[in-house]
Amino acid sequence: TELGIVIGRPAKSVPADRALDFVFGYTISLDISDRDLQKSEKQFGRCKSFDTYTPIGPFVYSDVDVRDLSLELRQNGKVRQKARTSQMTYSVREIVSFASQSLSLMPGDVILTGTPSGVGPIHAGDELEARVGDWPPLRNRVINAR
Repeated sequence: TELGIVIGRPAKSVPADRALDFVFGYTISLDISDRDLQKSEKQFGRCKSFDTYTPIGPFVYSDVDVRDLSLELRQNGKVRQKARTSQMTYSVREIVSFASQSLSLMPGDVILTGTPSGVGPIHAGDELEARVGDWPPLRNRVINAR
């Protein structure tokens, strides 16, 4: 489970102290990777590039203090990841600022903040439930997409 940062206005080379001025809101995201493909092809991009591999939603929340929200992922009802945004290596301000140094960020762009420990294998038929704070969860059934 990752916090998704939704950009609200064009941003380029934004200093960290102004980064939140460019954020429209936040959402729940799952960054799925095909580890077998990643190992066999020795590259990163394609293993994250299949249909259904980065679900986000189901809502976007504005005016939220994201400094200490809970993050949780359940796989078939069992907790696989549990952390808090306060434990992230970089703050939302730092992440937006860093991304804007090399990329032009546009309204609707979503930046994923990174996943907590607990990454593990998933299989076709598994149900994933991602939660951030008290927001309604993002639920997905795993299918074989490739």
